[in-house]
Amino acid sequence: MKAILTVIGKDKVGIIAGVSGKLADLHVNILDVSQTIMNGYFTMMMILDLTEAGEHFGDIKKAMTEKGTELNVQIKVQREEIFTSMHSL
Repeated sequence: MKAILTVIGKDKVGIIAGVSGKLADLHVNILDVSQTIMNGYFTMMMILDLTEAGEHFGDIKKAMTEKGTELNVQIKVQREEIFTSMHSL
């Protein structure tokens, strides 16, 4: 299964390391990533492969939300099919 992860927050050192490290801990593969900084705000979008993940989708979503709180950024994880449906209207 694929998923879309988004990160938004004030830029600071360690956001990418924190997010990618947590995904590695969860055995989630990053297929693609796009990142930019706009006027001091960090934004990132990742396409994830959860095929080898050791946790269920809900547990991964919760773990990444908690990581976002730790990093003081907003992290959202959505199933690819839901994300695609929401953006095709």
